[in-house]
Amino acid sequence: MRLAAAPMATGGNQLSMSALDWMIVLLANGAIILAGVLRSRDTRTSADWFLAGRTLPWWMIGLSLYATVIDSGDLVADAGGTYAVGMSYMLTNWVGVTAGWYLLAHRFAVPMYRRGMYTNAEYLEARFGLATRIASALVQALYRTLVLGTVATTLYLVLAIVGNLGSSAWWCVGAIAACAAVYTSMGGLKSVALTDALQSGLMVAGSVALFVAAWAAAGGWDGAAGRLDAHQEGLSKQLLHVGSDNVARQSTDGDSLQQVERRLLLGGTHDPAADEIVSTNPAWLVALAWIIMGLSYATVNHTQSMRILGARTEWDMKVSVVLAGVVLIVLTFTNLTVGIMGRALYPDPILMPLDTALQVRDSTFPLLVRELTSTGVRGLVVAGIVASAFSTLDSIGSTVPSLLVRDIYARLLVTDRDDAYYVRASRMMTPLVILGSFGFVPLLLQEKGMLLVLLDWVGAFVVPLLAVHLMGEFTRAHRSSAAIGLTVGIVYGTLKLLAPAVALRFGIALLPAALVNEFASPVFSLALTAGVMVAVTAIRGTEASSRPRDLEPLGWLRSSQLAALALHVETERRGTAFPALLGAAVVVLGTVLGFVVFW
Repeated sequence: MRLAAAPMATGGNQLSMSALDWMIVLLANGAIILAGVLRSRDTRTSADWFLAGRTLPWWMIGLSLYATVIDSGDLVADAGGTYAVGMSYMLTNWVGVTAGWYLLAHRFAVPMYRRGMYTNAEYLEARFGLATRIASALVQALYRTLVLGTVATTLYLVLAIVGNLGSSAWWCVGAIAACAAVYTSMGGLKSVALTDALQSGLMVAGSVALFVAAWAAAGGWDGAAGRLDAHQEGLSKQLLHVGSDNVARQSTDGDSLQQVERRLLLGGTHDPAADEIVSTNPAWLVALAWIIMGLSYATVNHTQSMRILGARTEWDMKVSVVLAGVVLIVLTFTNLTVGIMGRALYPDPILMPLDTALQVRDSTFPLLVRELTSTGVRGLVVAGIVASAFSTLDSIGSTVPSLLVRDIYARLLVTDRDDAYYVRASRMMTPLVILGSFGFVPLLLQEKGMLLVLLDWVGAFVVPLLAVHLMGEFTRAHRSSAAIGLTVGIVYGTLKLLAPAVALRFGIALLPAALVNEFASPVFSLALTAGVMVAVTAIRGTEASSRPRDLEPLGWLRSSQLAALALHVETERRGTAFPALLGAAVVVLGTVLGFVVFW
């Protein structure tokens, strides 16, 4: 049964942005950017640009961590994701990211911090060798640039739908990206951490305002359940409970028998009566996939570790993830429930009052902004979305250059120039990274939605790095095992990405259907990479210790590490037992919400 979309009671506010709305967007974000530019005047050395001079207090790191997790891509793409998969996706943040932050602050980042390291790829060379460092830097650069592409795409959707700018929205997106490139290249992490903290306030205000409006329009939890079940029996159970199996349905209307057979190479069963292919994934597998995705984000992603490594003390480093976790748990519910409420109001994308090209899951968030908010509030929400875009553009705009300059350029090509030379190189690379991310936009404008595209890429390239980090920290895996395990994991991930196109075009199954499944692939990738590392270690023997080596071997990389160590003068000695307990409590809270309250 298919419902007509419920009429929106907006009081005649279904218009584009007003002058007042645009003024709110420009003034709020303009003030934050100005603060970032002013802050950049203090950036002189590489330790300032890469590590903020190790001056960041816990509250600034915590808010910056949150602002980089929830960017405009997350607000829009994650709402499109929960439109499709429901509450189960909240486990990514509630369990995966909070647990990942805890591991990062209390285990992974500690040896890096104490040895003056600037990137997590440096740690991997100290533990596993140069090849692993290079692979880590390249994988992270690829993955984080893809995320920048999601930010550009979501900004386009918001400005095209809410701002009614049409195709000219791309010019605005380009201007925003260029602006972020300017102040990021000037100030590095010193500017980025401050602007992220300020932008998080705008993000919270805007997302909460939309949550309240969407909740009221759908009739709350019970109202949304009724609307969902009226569209499709049992849909409310699947979307409103974490512990429900994920059932995906693909129409085969108009497909030839050969086309249906080729699609079945990717999994699912054909229901001729309903003329659709049905794929069912058990709740435990879906939950595990989302948790692995969150863990990968928080532990592998140098956007996160870069902030942690800029802490003024280890105590600040550990307390920061407590603040970030609490904010994330609360706002994950408000942000992502918007997608479910949007599904209740528009149970099928073709019911969205939009041009055909924009009738996709990822249009849910901007559509609700347009339909449910009034003048002033609409400006606040869009200001929050633009702020969240800035927070990720500047974060990745500082992170990826740090990886490419330190872990590839200075490590392999130009090894011993003065400090100012490498700061200039990083600044020059920032606009190239930000503007180059637009190349991913066509990949992200797919019917399946940006969230599931990201899941594919994370499973293919990032999860193998998670396995390496876990094995490196918690085992005495042989030094050569990481490069071999990464190679096997990434080859599998690449075949998984290619498999759908090859199956649909040529009728050839590159992998068994189970290995192509988007929820199973992160599990297989983690197990395969770790399994290969275990096998190599069994053959070649264990290391004497899991501790990494202390310092870079030569040139500027070594001198910059010594400079970072010289900055670390802890003026007060505070124990870390209390932050450890608080951090564990945050992880337990997220776990209880996911596996008890909403299961």
